[in-house]
Amino acid sequence: MEYCLGSASDLLEVHKKPLQEVEIAAITDGALQGLAYLHSHYKIHRDIKAGNILLTELGQVKLADFGSASIASPANSFVGTPYWMAPEVILAMDDGQYDGKVDVWSLGITCIELAERKPPLFNMNAMSALYHIAQNDSPTLQSNVWTDSFRRFVDYCLQKIPQERPSSSELLRHEFVRCERPSRVLVDLIQRTKDAVRELDNLQSRKMNKILFQEVYNGPLNESQEDEEDSEHGTNLTRKMDSLGSNHSIPSMSISTGSQSSSVNSVQEVMEESSSELLLMHDHESSINSTSSVVIKKDHVFIRDEVGHGERRPELRPTHSVQNQALHYRNREPFATIKSASLVTRQIHEHEQENELREQMSGYKRMRRQHQKQLIALENKLKAEMDEHRLKLQKEVETHANNSSIELEKLAKKQVAVIEKEAKTAAADEKKFQQQILAQQKRDLTNFLESQKKQYKICKEKIKEARRRSPDLGKEMNEDHSTPKKEKQERISKHKENLQHTQAEEEAHLLSQQRLYYDKNCRFFKRKTMIRRHELEQQNIREVSAFSLCPPPPPPKTTFEGAILSRFG
Repeated sequence: MEYCLGSASDLLEVHKKPLQEVEIAAITDGALQGLAYLHSHYKIHRDIKAGNILLTELGQVKLADFGSASIASPANSFVGTPYWMAPEVILAMDDGQYDGKVDVWSLGITCIELAERKPPLFNMNAMSALYHIAQNDSPTLQSNVWTDSFRRFVDYCLQKIPQERPSSSELLRHEFVRCERPSRVLVDLIQRTKDAVRELDNLQSRKMNKILFQEVYNGPLNESQEDEEDSEHGTNLTRKMDSLGSNHSIPSMSISTGSQSSSVNSVQEVMEESSSELLLMHDHESSINSTSSVVIKKDHVFIRDEVGHGERRPELRPTHSVQNQALHYRNREPFATIKSASLVTRQIHEHEQENELREQMSGYKRMRRQHQKQLIALENKLKAEMDEHRLKLQKEVETHANNSSIELEKLAKKQVAVIEKEAKTAAADEKKFQQQILAQQKRDLTNFLESQKKQYKICKEKIKEARRRSPDLGKEMNEDHSTPKKEKQERISKHKENLQHTQAEEEAHLLSQQRLYYDKNCRFFKRKTMIRRHELEQQNIREVSAFSLCPPPPPPKTTFEGAILSRFG
């Protein structure tokens, strides 16, 4: 990859204010093209942020720092910078894998960073920020100065559910990325940044030379004077940077003569001037026998000694503030950049702090791995105990089932014998009961028939007696001697038939009543027998249920890890 001037975060550090929306759109477009290429080859960057988006001299956008990248997609490693990490990366060790959409989340956080100079939750501790990212809602743009398309783009990138989040190729078709903007927007931004850095370096150089000049002639500056100069230079720089930002691509005319050259020449000039000053400050072994003359060249102050004079000058020892400011220029490299010397020094310290954070993160990962090993060991132990307990329970269940089957067989035989005995007894009692009823009815019928015969004889005798006692009745019956004998016989037989018919009806009525009585009593006896049999069967069922086997407990539906967490909190 070709040399880049700096990152998008350097732009924020130099200008001390958010970027314009068209500039953010241009940077986002270039970053999305790089992400689309990576994701098409199943690679994940996993550390997208403003500090890893670099800019070239021609305004091209480059993705850098692939130390956290994954060569396979999906992945499940806990890797990235805390404030830019997606929720699924934070929860990957517990919930599963993630794909290239984690870079889309990081890009959305980067857009907020470019618009607000810092990512969300940046004032929190890293671990607290990770917890809030995983648990709370997605962040949004706070200011109302941004357009709706930019807001929708950020909200689209920061969808909490990965399936609802768009891919990098889909975002390239978003209206915010495809909006019309000047083709040289990034080139103009880089030029303004280089001019601001050059002006800042010139101000710092003049400040250091002025301090050195006053220390030579008037003694060291006190703190109040240094603060006044700092405030004065800061006001001038802010005013000039604001004028640069308002003119966009037009360079400011208030910049010194040296600012018209390239940034490479400016850096080399500052390095030469600083080296001459440092040689003068650190010359402690030799005495100064010459008078000093001040030479001002291109707004820079130099001190030149003329040899040959016999005066002894006191040794010049630089103060701590001068040493710190001189150290800034040691960190400048002899090539073009959009970083100021103070920013380079600060980034060195931040890099050391990042190393400490990286060590803390590695310690946290190591602790997580140890915890996972402990969980696996505990899971295996509990699984072995569960298998042992299951075998023991299976043996107990088999023994109990065998004993219960034997007892059930004995109980079944006993119950069958009791039921057969009860059935025989009930049948005998029913037969005996029926015989008793039939015998009683037979005696009643015999008595009834005998009583009818007696009544028939009595009726016949009454007729004869009546004929003897009343001749008139005899006359009526005989009427006269002229009545034929045949008619007399017919009358007598008719009377007999009527009497027999009456007796037959009475006999039939008695038989029907006996039949009804027999049926009713038989049904009543059978009902009592069935009730006793039902009670006996209910008792047998209760006895069988006392020996029935209990169903085995169902297997646990939760995982071993859930059981471990529920057991140990």
